[in-house]
Amino acid sequence: MPTGRHNPGSTPIRVLMAITDLQVGGTPLDVLRLATSLPRDRFRVLVVPLADVGAVGERLQAAGIPVVPCNARSAHDVRALLRLYHTIRAFRPDIVHSLLFHANVAARLVAPAAGVPADRIVCSILTVERERPWHLRGETLTCRRCRWIVGNSPSVVDHLHRAARVPRSRLRLIRGAIDTAAVAAARPIPRRDLGLPEDAPLVLWVGRMDPVKGLDELIQACAMLRERVPIHVLLAGEGAYEPAVCRRIEALNAASFVHRLGRRDDIAALLATADLFAFPSRSEGLPTALMEAMAAGKPIVTTKAPGCRDLVRDGQTGLTVPVGDARALAEAMANLLQDEDLRRRLGTAAAAWARTHCDWPAALQQWVALYEELCERPGAPLEEPRSGTSPPPHGGGASLAASAAR
Repeated sequence: MPTGRHNPGSTPIRVLMAITDLQVGGTPLDVLRLATSLPRDRFRVLVVPLADVGAVGERLQAAGIPVVPCNARSAHDVRALLRLYHTIRAFRPDIVHSLLFHANVAARLVAPAAGVPADRIVCSILTVERERPWHLRGETLTCRRCRWIVGNSPSVVDHLHRAARVPRSRLRLIRGAIDTAAVAAARPIPRRDLGLPEDAPLVLWVGRMDPVKGLDELIQACAMLRERVPIHVLLAGEGAYEPAVCRRIEALNAASFVHRLGRRDDIAALLATADLFAFPSRSEGLPTALMEAMAAGKPIVTTKAPGCRDLVRDGQTGLTVPVGDARALAEAMANLLQDEDLRRRLGTAAAAWARTHCDWPAALQQWVALYEELCERPGAPLEEPRSGTSPPPHGGGASLAASAAR
């Protein structure tokens, strides 16, 4: 059955969202938000992680969104590409939307072979990639095998054009967004429930524990600040870099005031509890944690890194410091903690900016418009499946994808 053009009021648009993994993190949670927000009468969504179902995949399934994992055991597991191919053939999507580098490359290579024309493929890039130059090379080599590459911030779009040489004609900006009202409405957690003194200034960091997040500088800055202000610091998140974070805390004798919370599902409540949000990343796309801190009206100290500087204006909606400068970070945090009027002014301005620029309904409408635009493009029809096509080797994935297509 050919995909053809999409006519409003006709059968729902079938969207296959391919992503590298569905472990808890900014991009998987973006997929959860988008997949569950699309109008069910206009869109039918299937989510396909190259890895296993993951914690976010379980949440998608609970919300009624089918998930078909490719169960890749490593980045070099080519069997996952075959599973992706069979899943695409079974689901017969009108659009393939991929997110994160490995899924983007896989979608560009596999989807056309499975019958989806390149002008029905859209790929999302959500970070300014500096640590892995081969990712940029991969974007350069494969970017013409999709219609759009969507960046979530001006910094991401500019970086893709300059560093990966993606033509402007294939780049599009849809800003990252959050439910600002839900964040602003959260109630604080009693400090005794966190095992903290009632009157201690509280600094919060949220994110994935990774070297790019600047946690080394944050812990060092907090150790400096602790000599002047009796702060306590909450680190909400987990990741492969956590053992190094633990060693850093121990080396600076900071275990009495730097507290690791692990993964939390009550970030908005933690934000409502904190006095200050610190986010010293070395590079970002458009960080969800920073948007949430702005929506919560928190005074913020962050870096001038890409992504962070797309959100926070120094002296207007927060304070910014040079990347990697722990002393400047400590000084900025001290300035905020010692100046209540400055905290109130910056927090109020940050919340107003977030409501105007980061609210989810506006971003959702942009995604709906993009999907519908893609389906108005002529596009080559999907080929009819050949008789005798073998099922995917991940046990029932093709039948689930076919069921989701109906």
